[in-house]
Amino acid sequence: MSSPATDQPLVLGIETSCDETGVGIVRGTELLVDAIASSVDEHARFGGVVPEVASRAHLEAMVPMIEKACREAGVALSDLDGIAVTAGPGLAGALMVGVASAKALSVALGAPLYGVNHLASHVAVDIVEHGPLPEPTMAMLVSGGHSSLLLVPDVTHDIRSLGSTIDDAAGEAFDKVARVLGLPFPGGPHIDRASSDGQITIDFPRGLTSRKDMERHRFDFSFSGLKTAVTRWVEAERAAGRDISVADVAASFQEAVTDVLTRKAVLACREHDVAALQVGGGVAANSRLREMARHRCEEAGIALRVPRRSLCTDNGAMVASLGAQLMLKGRAPSDPSLPADSSLPVTDVRTGLPVAVDHDH
Repeated sequence: MSSPATDQPLVLGIETSCDETGVGIVRGTELLVDAIASSVDEHARFGGVVPEVASRAHLEAMVPMIEKACREAGVALSDLDGIAVTAGPGLAGALMVGVASAKALSVALGAPLYGVNHLASHVAVDIVEHGPLPEPTMAMLVSGGHSSLLLVPDVTHDIRSLGSTIDDAAGEAFDKVARVLGLPFPGGPHIDRASSDGQITIDFPRGLTSRKDMERHRFDFSFSGLKTAVTRWVEAERAAGRDISVADVAASFQEAVTDVLTRKAVLACREHDVAALQVGGGVAANSRLREMARHRCEEAGIALRVPRRSLCTDNGAMVASLGAQLMLKGRAPSDPSLPADSSLPVTDVRTGLPVAVDHDH
Protein backbone atom coordinates (compact mmCIF):
# COMPACT_ATOMS: atom_id res chain seq x y z
CA MET A 1 0.00 0.00 0.00
CA SER A 2 1.08 3.63 -0.38
CA SER A 3 3.59 5.01 2.10
CA PRO A 4 2.48 6.79 5.28
CA ALA A 5 4.09 9.96 3.89
CA THR A 6 1.18 10.46 1.54
CA ASP A 7 -2.56 10.00 1.84
CA GLN A 8 -2.92 10.17 -1.93
CA PRO A 9 -4.17 6.83 -3.29
CA LEU A 10 -1.95 5.01 -5.77
CA VAL A 11 -4.26 3.67 -8.49
CA LEU A 12 -3.61 1.57 -11.58
CA GLY A 13 -6.07 2.01 -14.44
CA ILE A 14 -6.78 -0.39 -17.32
CA GLU A 15 -8.43 0.70 -20.58
CA THR A 16 -9.44 -1.81 -23.28
CA SER A 17 -12.69 -0.44 -24.72
CA CYS A 18 -11.51 -0.44 -28.34
CA ASP A 19 -8.09 -0.94 -29.96
CA GLU A 20 -5.74 0.58 -27.35
CA THR A 21 -4.44 -1.42 -24.42
CA GLY A 22 -3.81 1.35 -21.91
CA VAL A 23 -2.34 1.02 -18.43
CA GLY A 24 -1.88 4.17 -16.36
CA ILE A 25 -0.76 4.80 -12.80
CA VAL A 26 -1.89 7.89 -10.87
CA ARG A 27 -1.08 8.99 -7.32
CA GLY A 28 -3.95 11.23 -6.24
CA THR A 29 -3.97 13.84 -9.00
CA GLU A 30 -0.43 13.18 -10.24
CA LEU A 31 0.11 11.11 -13.38
CA LEU A 32 3.08 8.79 -12.89
CA VAL A 33 2.91 6.81 -16.11
CA ASP A 34 0.72 6.22 -19.15
CA ALA A 35 1.65 3.08 -21.09
CA ILE A 36 -0.19 2.25 -24.33
CA ALA A 37 -0.05 -0.54 -26.88
CA SER A 38 -2.21 0.11 -29.94
CA SER A 39 -3.45 -2.47 -32.43
CA VAL A 40 -4.52 0.24 -34.90
CA ASP A 41 -2.06 -0.95 -37.55
CA GLU A 42 -3.62 -4.41 -37.48
CA HIS A 43 -7.04 -2.88 -38.22
CA ALA A 44 -5.89 -0.42 -40.90
CA ARG A 45 -6.04 -2.95 -43.74
CA PHE A 46 -9.70 -3.62 -42.86
CA GLY A 47 -10.57 0.11 -42.83
CA GLY A 48 -11.97 -0.13 -39.31
CA VAL A 49 -11.62 -1.86 -35.95
CA VAL A 50 -12.26 -5.62 -36.01
CA PRO A 51 -13.52 -6.67 -32.55
CA GLU A 52 -11.93 -10.13 -32.54
CA VAL A 53 -8.56 -8.74 -33.61
CA ALA A 54 -8.78 -6.07 -30.89
CA SER A 55 -9.61 -8.62 -28.18
CA ARG A 56 -6.68 -10.86 -29.09
CA ALA A 57 -4.33 -7.86 -29.17
CA HIS A 58 -5.44 -6.87 -25.64
CA LEU A 59 -4.75 -10.40 -24.40
CA GLU A 60 -1.22 -10.29 -25.79
CA ALA A 61 -0.44 -6.77 -24.57
CA MET A 62 -1.98 -6.79 -21.09
CA VAL A 63 0.78 -8.30 -18.95
CA PRO A 64 3.64 -6.51 -20.76
CA MET A 65 1.82 -3.17 -20.40
CA ILE A 66 1.17 -3.68 -16.66
CA GLU A 67 4.82 -4.61 -16.14
CA LYS A 68 6.01 -1.63 -18.21
CA ALA A 69 3.77 0.81 -16.30
CA CYS A 70 4.98 -0.37 -12.90
CA ARG A 71 8.60 -0.34 -14.03
CA GLU A 72 8.41 3.20 -15.43
CA ALA A 73 6.50 4.52 -12.40
CA GLY A 74 8.96 2.87 -10.01
CA VAL A 75 6.23 1.08 -8.08
CA ALA A 76 5.51 -2.54 -7.25
CA LEU A 77 2.07 -4.09 -7.70
CA SER A 78 1.97 -4.51 -3.93
CA ASP A 79 2.18 -0.70 -3.57
CA LEU A 80 -1.19 -0.17 -5.28
CA ASP A 81 -4.16 1.09 -3.26
CA GLY A 82 -6.79 0.48 -5.93
CA ILE A 83 -7.46 -0.96 -9.39
CA ALA A 84 -9.72 0.86 -11.87
CA VAL A 85 -10.91 -0.54 -15.18
CA THR A 86 -13.12 0.57 -18.05
CA ALA A 87 -16.26 -1.55 -17.66
CA GLY A 88 -18.12 0.11 -20.56
CA PRO A 89 -19.18 1.31 -23.00
CA GLY A 90 -17.10 -0.27 -25.74
CA LEU A 91 -16.53 -3.50 -27.65
CA ALA A 92 -17.80 -6.39 -25.51
CA GLY A 93 -14.90 -8.77 -26.07
CA ALA A 94 -12.29 -6.05 -25.62
CA LEU A 95 -13.89 -4.84 -22.38
CA MET A 96 -13.97 -8.38 -21.00
CA VAL A 97 -10.18 -8.71 -21.34
CA GLY A 98 -9.63 -5.56 -19.27
CA VAL A 99 -12.26 -6.38 -16.67
CA ALA A 100 -10.93 -9.93 -16.19
CA SER A 101 -7.38 -8.59 -15.81
CA ALA A 102 -8.48 -5.99 -13.26
CA LYS A 103 -10.41 -8.58 -11.25
CA ALA A 104 -7.34 -10.84 -11.13
CA LEU A 105 -5.16 -7.99 -9.88
CA SER A 106 -7.76 -6.91 -7.33
CA VAL A 107 -8.11 -10.39 -5.88
CA ALA A 108 -4.37 -11.11 -5.89
CA LEU A 109 -3.47 -7.80 -4.23
CA GLY A 110 -6.48 -7.47 -1.93
CA ALA A 111 -7.04 -4.01 -3.48
CA PRO A 112 -10.49 -2.48 -4.10
CA LEU A 113 -11.81 -2.69 -7.67
CA TYR A 114 -13.51 0.22 -9.46
CA GLY A 115 -15.40 -0.49 -12.68
CA VAL A 116 -15.71 2.90 -14.35
CA ASN A 117 -17.38 4.53 -17.34
CA HIS A 118 -15.19 5.16 -20.37
CA LEU A 119 -16.76 8.57 -21.05
CA ALA A 120 -16.50 9.73 -17.44
CA SER A 121 -12.82 8.77 -17.58
CA HIS A 122 -12.29 11.09 -20.56
CA VAL A 123 -13.55 13.91 -18.33
CA ALA A 124 -11.50 12.89 -15.28
CA VAL A 125 -8.18 12.71 -17.13
CA ASP A 126 -8.05 16.50 -17.34
CA ILE A 127 -7.57 16.57 -13.55
CA VAL A 128 -4.02 15.18 -13.90
CA GLU A 129 -3.32 17.80 -16.57
CA HIS A 130 -4.98 20.99 -15.26
CA GLY A 131 -5.95 20.31 -11.65
CA PRO A 132 -9.37 19.91 -10.01
CA LEU A 133 -12.42 20.23 -12.24
CA PRO A 134 -14.69 23.21 -11.59
CA GLU A 135 -18.05 21.99 -10.31
CA PRO A 136 -20.00 22.07 -12.50
CA THR A 137 -18.00 21.59 -15.71
CA MET A 138 -19.41 21.19 -19.23
CA ALA A 139 -17.75 18.32 -21.08
CA MET A 140 -17.80 17.70 -24.81
CA LEU A 141 -16.51 14.24 -25.67
CA VAL A 142 -15.82 13.58 -29.33
CA SER A 143 -14.46 10.26 -30.57
CA GLY A 144 -14.99 7.48 -33.08
CA GLY A 145 -17.93 6.12 -31.12
CA HIS A 146 -19.28 9.13 -29.24
CA SER A 147 -20.19 12.78 -29.68
CA SER A 148 -21.61 13.85 -26.32
CA LEU A 149 -22.36 17.02 -24.38
CA LEU A 150 -22.35 16.36 -20.64
CA LEU A 151 -23.13 18.53 -17.64
CA VAL A 152 -20.76 17.38 -14.88
CA PRO A 153 -21.56 18.64 -11.35
CA ASP A 154 -19.34 15.87 -9.88
CA VAL A 155 -17.28 13.54 -12.07
CA THR A 156 -17.41 10.78 -9.42
CA HIS A 157 -21.19 10.42 -9.27
CA ASP A 158 -23.19 13.07 -11.12
CA ILE A 159 -22.92 13.27 -14.90
CA ARG A 160 -25.93 14.38 -16.93
CA SER A 161 -26.31 13.87 -20.66
CA LEU A 162 -27.53 16.97 -22.48
CA GLY A 163 -27.07 15.58 -25.97
CA SER A 164 -25.33 12.97 -28.07
CA THR A 165 -24.97 11.74 -31.62
CA ILE A 166 -28.17 10.44 -33.22
CA ASP A 167 -26.29 8.63 -36.02
CA ASP A 168 -22.59 8.76 -36.95
CA ALA A 169 -20.23 10.08 -34.28
CA ALA A 170 -17.76 12.74 -35.41
CA GLY A 171 -14.79 10.37 -35.44
CA GLU A 172 -16.74 7.84 -37.47
CA ALA A 173 -17.53 10.56 -40.04
CA PHE A 174 -13.82 11.44 -40.23
CA ASP A 175 -13.00 7.79 -40.99
CA LYS A 176 -15.67 7.48 -43.68
CA VAL A 177 -14.80 10.76 -45.40
CA ALA A 178 -11.11 9.83 -45.32
CA ARG A 179 -11.99 6.61 -47.16
CA VAL A 180 -13.88 8.60 -49.83
CA LEU A 181 -10.81 10.83 -50.25
CA GLY A 182 -8.41 7.87 -50.43
CA LEU A 183 -6.78 8.68 -47.09
CA PRO A 184 -5.68 5.96 -44.64
CA PHE A 185 -7.44 4.71 -41.49
CA PRO A 186 -7.87 6.15 -38.91
CA GLY A 187 -9.12 9.18 -40.80
CA GLY A 188 -8.92 11.93 -38.18
CA PRO A 189 -5.16 12.64 -38.19
CA HIS A 190 -4.94 12.35 -42.00
CA ILE A 191 -7.81 14.78 -42.62
CA ASP A 192 -6.30 17.17 -40.07
CA ARG A 193 -2.96 17.09 -41.90
CA ALA A 194 -4.53 17.39 -45.36
CA SER A 195 -6.64 20.36 -44.18
CA SER A 196 -3.55 22.37 -43.28
CA ASP A 197 -2.85 22.78 -47.02
CA GLY A 198 -6.49 23.38 -47.99
CA GLN A 199 -8.98 26.21 -48.29
CA ILE A 200 -12.56 26.17 -47.01
CA THR A 201 -14.16 26.42 -50.43
CA ILE A 202 -17.24 24.20 -50.07
CA ASP A 203 -20.20 24.99 -47.82
CA PHE A 204 -21.08 21.55 -46.48
CA PRO A 205 -24.25 21.19 -44.33
CA ARG A 206 -24.28 21.71 -40.56
CA GLY A 207 -26.48 18.94 -39.13
CA LEU A 208 -29.19 19.66 -36.53
CA THR A 209 -28.65 23.44 -36.54
CA SER A 210 -31.87 24.65 -38.19
CA ARG A 211 -34.42 26.39 -35.96
CA LYS A 212 -36.72 23.34 -36.12
CA ASP A 213 -33.88 20.91 -35.33
CA MET A 214 -32.70 23.08 -32.44
CA GLU A 215 -36.11 22.79 -30.84
CA ARG A 216 -36.01 18.98 -30.85
CA HIS A 217 -32.26 18.24 -30.85
CA ARG A 218 -30.76 21.32 -29.21
CA PHE A 219 -27.58 19.63 -27.99
CA ASP A 220 -27.61 16.51 -30.17
CA PHE A 221 -25.26 15.89 -33.08
CA SER A 222 -25.70 14.33 -36.52
CA PHE A 223 -22.87 13.79 -39.01
CA SER A 224 -24.42 11.17 -41.29
CA GLY A 225 -25.91 13.81 -43.63
CA LEU A 226 -22.60 15.65 -43.80
CA LYS A 227 -20.74 12.45 -44.65
CA THR A 228 -23.26 11.75 -47.44
CA ALA A 229 -22.99 15.32 -48.74
CA VAL A 230 -19.21 15.04 -48.99
CA THR A 231 -19.46 11.67 -50.75
CA ARG A 232 -21.99 12.97 -53.29
CA TRP A 233 -19.97 16.12 -53.96
CA VAL A 234 -16.82 14.11 -54.63
CA GLU A 235 -18.69 11.63 -56.85
CA ALA A 236 -20.30 14.46 -58.85
CA GLU A 237 -16.97 16.21 -59.43
CA ARG A 238 -15.30 12.99 -60.55
CA ALA A 239 -18.24 12.11 -62.82
CA ALA A 240 -17.86 15.53 -64.46
CA GLY A 241 -14.20 14.78 -65.10
CA ARG A 242 -12.91 17.48 -62.74
CA ASP A 243 -9.94 17.02 -60.45
CA ILE A 244 -10.76 17.44 -56.78
CA SER A 245 -8.54 19.04 -54.19
CA VAL A 246 -8.34 16.55 -51.33
CA ALA A 247 -6.98 19.34 -49.11
CA ASP A 248 -9.92 21.67 -49.85
CA VAL A 249 -12.54 18.94 -49.32
CA ALA A 250 -10.84 17.88 -46.08
CA ALA A 251 -10.68 21.48 -44.81
CA SER A 252 -14.32 22.19 -45.74
CA PHE A 253 -15.55 18.96 -44.12
CA GLN A 254 -13.48 19.54 -40.98
CA GLU A 255 -14.82 23.09 -40.71
CA ALA A 256 -18.43 21.85 -40.83
CA VAL A 257 -17.79 19.32 -38.04
CA THR A 258 -15.90 21.66 -35.72
CA ASP A 259 -18.34 24.52 -36.31
CA VAL A 260 -21.31 22.45 -35.09
CA LEU A 261 -19.42 20.91 -32.16
CA THR A 262 -18.08 24.17 -30.76
CA ARG A 263 -21.26 26.17 -31.43
CA LYS A 264 -23.41 23.72 -29.46
CA ALA A 265 -20.84 23.34 -26.67
CA VAL A 266 -20.64 27.11 -26.06
CA LEU A 267 -24.44 27.38 -26.23
CA ALA A 268 -24.76 24.62 -23.60
CA CYS A 269 -22.34 26.48 -21.30
CA ARG A 270 -24.31 29.71 -21.66
CA GLU A 271 -27.74 28.16 -21.15
CA HIS A 272 -26.64 26.14 -18.10
CA ASP A 273 -24.54 28.97 -16.65
CA VAL A 274 -21.33 26.92 -16.67
CA ALA A 275 -18.04 28.79 -16.82
CA ALA A 276 -15.74 25.93 -17.89
CA LEU A 277 -15.74 23.69 -20.97
CA GLN A 278 -13.63 20.55 -21.09
CA VAL A 279 -13.07 18.87 -24.46
CA GLY A 280 -11.94 15.24 -24.60
CA GLY A 281 -11.96 12.12 -26.74
CA GLY A 282 -9.83 11.24 -29.76
CA VAL A 283 -11.22 13.98 -32.02
CA ALA A 284 -10.15 16.55 -29.39
CA ALA A 285 -6.66 16.04 -30.82
CA ASN A 286 -7.88 17.81 -34.00
CA SER A 287 -6.03 21.12 -34.45
CA ARG A 288 -8.99 23.01 -35.96
CA LEU A 289 -11.34 21.88 -33.18
CA ARG A 290 -8.87 23.12 -30.58
CA GLU A 291 -8.40 26.44 -32.37
CA MET A 292 -12.12 27.08 -32.86
CA ALA A 293 -12.99 26.04 -29.29
CA ARG A 294 -10.32 28.38 -27.93
CA HIS A 295 -11.57 31.30 -30.04
CA ARG A 296 -15.27 30.81 -29.21
CA CYS A 297 -14.64 30.21 -25.51
CA GLU A 298 -12.53 33.40 -25.31
CA GLU A 299 -15.36 35.36 -26.94
CA ALA A 300 -17.91 33.90 -24.50
CA GLY A 301 -15.76 34.26 -21.38
CA ILE A 302 -15.61 30.50 -20.85
CA ALA A 303 -12.52 28.74 -19.49
CA LEU A 304 -11.41 26.03 -21.93
CA ARG A 305 -9.69 22.85 -20.73
CA VAL A 306 -8.24 20.45 -23.30
CA PRO A 307 -5.73 17.77 -22.27
CA ARG A 308 -2.57 17.15 -24.27
CA ARG A 309 -3.20 15.08 -27.39
CA SER A 310 -1.91 11.80 -25.91
CA LEU A 311 -4.50 12.06 -23.12
CA CYS A 312 -7.38 12.78 -25.53
CA THR A 313 -7.20 9.41 -27.25
CA ASP A 314 -8.04 6.28 -25.21
CA ASN A 315 -5.50 5.64 -22.46
CA GLY A 316 -5.07 4.04 -19.04
CA ALA A 317 -4.24 7.32 -17.31
CA MET A 318 -7.83 8.52 -17.66
CA VAL A 319 -9.15 5.37 -15.97
CA ALA A 320 -6.59 5.63 -13.17
CA SER A 321 -7.46 9.32 -12.71
CA LEU A 322 -11.17 8.57 -12.26
CA GLY A 323 -10.34 5.66 -9.94
CA ALA A 324 -8.20 7.96 -7.79
CA GLN A 325 -11.02 10.54 -7.63
CA LEU A 326 -13.46 7.83 -6.52
CA MET A 327 -11.07 6.81 -3.74
CA LEU A 328 -10.39 10.41 -2.67
CA LYS A 329 -14.14 11.06 -2.36
CA GLY A 330 -14.76 7.82 -0.51
CA ARG A 331 -17.00 6.27 -3.17
CA ALA A 332 -17.78 2.56 -2.74
CA PRO A 333 -15.76 0.11 -4.85
CA SER A 334 -17.35 -2.31 -7.30
CA ASP A 335 -18.32 -5.85 -6.47
CA PRO A 336 -15.81 -8.55 -7.55
CA SER A 337 -18.53 -9.94 -9.85
CA LEU A 338 -18.39 -6.69 -11.88
CA PRO A 339 -19.66 -7.28 -15.45
CA ALA A 340 -18.44 -5.69 -18.66
CA ASP A 341 -21.27 -3.61 -20.12
CA SER A 342 -20.80 -2.62 -23.76
CA SER A 343 -23.75 -0.20 -23.62
CA LEU A 344 -23.13 1.33 -20.18
CA PRO A 345 -24.95 4.72 -20.03
CA VAL A 346 -22.79 7.75 -19.33
CA THR A 347 -24.92 8.58 -16.28
CA ASP A 348 -23.45 5.47 -14.60
CA VAL A 349 -20.01 6.79 -13.62
CA ARG A 350 -19.15 3.46 -11.98
CA THR A 351 -20.75 0.08 -12.19
CA GLY A 352 -20.90 -3.26 -10.43
CA LEU A 353 -21.87 -1.68 -7.12
CA PRO A 354 -23.17 -3.96 -4.36
CA VAL A 355 -26.97 -3.82 -4.24
CA ALA A 356 -27.03 -2.33 -0.73
CA VAL A 357 -24.80 0.61 -1.66
CA ASP A 358 -26.32 4.06 -2.12
CA HIS A 359 -25.05 5.11 -5.57
CA ASP A 360 -24.53 8.70 -4.46
CA HIS A 361 -22.55 8.05 -1.33
